[in-house]
Amino acid sequence: MISTVTTTTTTVTTTEVMAYSIIAVIALLALLALKEVLSSETENTNLKSFVKGSNIAIVPLLLVFVAIVAYKVVTVI
Repeated sequence: MISTVTTTTTTVTTTEVMAYSIIAVIALLALLALKEVLSSETENTNLKSFVKGSNIAIVPLLLVFVAIVAYKVVTVI
């Protein structure tokens, strides 16, 4: 049996990276603002669980934000 393997190369431009980074920063800001607003609601247990569980999305976006800042600092220096 003969099998062939094909490989593809994906090139990512700086423009695409910056577009995705803007989306990630906006999502991070929206989630942080939503968490802050909803944290004042202490009576609803569903909102409490959402506020506690929102860290699942916030932490990776925060890491992306740190990587973006580090990239910008390195390119400026």
